[in-house]
Amino acid sequence: MSQADRAAQFRGLHGKGELLALPNAWDVGSARLFASCGARAIATTSAGLAWSLGYADGNQLPPRVLAAAAREIARVTSLPLSVDAEAGLAKDAVAVGETIRLLVHAGAVGVNLEDGIDPPDLLCAKIEAAKRAGESAGFALFVNARTDVFLKGLVPKERAREEAIARGLAYRAAGADGFFTPGLAKAETIRAIATAVDLPLNLMLVPGLPANAELRALGVRRVSAGAAIAINAYSLARREARALLGESGDTPDLSYPEMNALFR
Repeated sequence: MSQADRAAQFRGLHGKGELLALPNAWDVGSARLFASCGARAIATTSAGLAWSLGYADGNQLPPRVLAAAAREIARVTSLPLSVDAEAGLAKDAVAVGETIRLLVHAGAVGVNLEDGIDPPDLLCAKIEAAKRAGESAGFALFVNARTDVFLKGLVPKERAREEAIARGLAYRAAGADGFFTPGLAKAETIRAIATAVDLPLNLMLVPGLPANAELRALGVRRVSAGAAIAINAYSLARREARALLGESGDTPDLSYPEMNALFR
């Protein structure tokens, strides 16, 4: 299957009535494992992948290091590969376009790009650069535009829905193929955003998120584990290591800040 074929396959997985579940991989082994479990595509977690390579999450990975990791994942699976590129690992849209070009050449057919605390116009420019990188490789790259309105509380709660919809519409106009709103769990707000923004809506597993069947009914097309599975794996590894080393007392599960702090 060509890269263009895998890109078309990945796009098709976001069809109406479908719910694409993605247990985000953080290295070659987890990608291969998830494929054996029946995953229909492989998507990376920025946090888990960064930790596996010795970097903190938060746009710290050098683009060529991320591309090399993506290439190794693509080597062991024929499934479509989507790579979380955070904010593109750069502020400048031209530099982000170069990062995405590296990922495309590594085998990615989709990417995540996020706004974070930056103005929405900057992500719009990055989306346009990312789409051009896909076009230069001869296929339509699936750009999943992430807004951190809910996850990072970018605006007061009473304005969050309105702000998310405005950003989703802007990102769609810039060429985004999907809209990712991590931190969102309220059914009423999920339905409103799915209805207002004509893009496949992607949510992340968080406490209180409705079950998959309800998410489908609300208009959600994609649900991601984020860093949750990677954190659970590292938590188990710490528990086993402490037991082997004779450490006493309870070993609670790791939190994202605790894990990320190991690489600060």
